[in-house]
Amino acid sequence: MASIPTKFQDLCEPGDPELLNQAKKSARFKDAVRVQESVTAGMEKRALIWIAGRLPAWVTPDHLTILGFFAQVMAGVSFVLAGANKLWLFSVILCLAMNWFGDSLDGTLARVRQQLRPRYGFYVDHMVDSLGALVLMLCLGLSGFMHPWIAAGLLVAFLLLSIQSYLATYALGEFRLSFWRFGPTEIRILLSMGCLALLNHSMVLHGRFRLFDVGGLVGIAGMTLMLIAATVRNTIRLYREEKIR
Repeated sequence: MASIPTKFQDLCEPGDPELLNQAKKSARFKDAVRVQESVTAGMEKRALIWIAGRLPAWVTPDHLTILGFFAQVMAGVSFVLAGANKLWLFSVILCLAMNWFGDSLDGTLARVRQQLRPRYGFYVDHMVDSLGALVLMLCLGLSGFMHPWIAAGLLVAFLLLSIQSYLATYALGEFRLSFWRFGPTEIRILLSMGCLALLNHSMVLHGRFRLFDVGGLVGIAGMTLMLIAATVRNTIRLYREEKIR
């Protein structure tokens, strides 16, 4: 049996597929350090561990991932329906709570039960998050509560911040779940508060602007600043750690 090459250029040679398969199998996946510093992180972690320890055995992390994605899609559908009847905003809030339950608990359940699949979990979880964000922002833009271009801007800002986080996970070995004490749970809370505000009034600043348009622009600005700050910080760190001697 051929030995696995150690030089990078040897791995690039396409002549021996078996050799490349051996190299892939021998490569070990290193799980990144999770960095969660949001306002609700401590309380949320304790609650998730408590819930995970009491879930019935037939509930699996995959079930929770599916639940989280389905709930996010239904939150978007509820936004569209709320454009005709604002009572559907209560459905949005309920779906956001279900999304938190599924999306936040799937990884915790896997860790509590020692059923970790790091590569599978990382890939599936974040692809589902991205697709769910796409559906939610598309529906929010169609609902009439937010201008479609602002919804698109929010989606782009979210995806760019996510890309930055995934690249930092690979390059630095740190997976950052929050920025400036702000994470996914805080976003769900603010969105739910916005839904409650929409029940009474959808316009702000003397009735000149839509509430969610103003909130969306603030969100775009905030995520853009987070993206710039994180990119500059990580670039400086990598430059210092990999100086050419």
